[in-house]
Amino acid sequence: MKLGAFSISLAVKDIAASRAFYEKLGFVQFAGDQDQKWLILKNGETLIGLFEGMFPQNMLTFNPGWDQDGQNLDDFADVRDIQKSLLAAGVQLDSQADDGEGPANIMLTDPDGNPILIDQHR
Repeated sequence: MKLGAFSISLAVKDIAASRAFYEKLGFVQFAGDQDQKWLILKNGETLIGLFEGMFPQNMLTFNPGWDQDGQNLDDFADVRDIQKSLLAAGVQLDSQADDGEGPANIMLTDPDGNPILIDQHR
């Protein structure tokens, strides 16, 4: 199952302080808008998202249709196909995608309570 680009989405208390900290570790802004309280930072192939006030806790994020540079992939598994595979495997979903086309997402939780977002943007 191709899940797409991977990042960790961090629920931060102060986006400016978090950005300054991760920049000291060599991360640079890749996407986002600090004024809107969200940033995507990159260090090599590693992506982290900083989100102030948007999520209750950190979560794992996958983006079907994107590579680690945020570039569109020609060949990818649509989130709805991923959803069908997960449901067929008996995985409980916290939220499901609609039956349409294009952007959609699903949420699930691993056995340790870690939320997982599979978020397709195209």
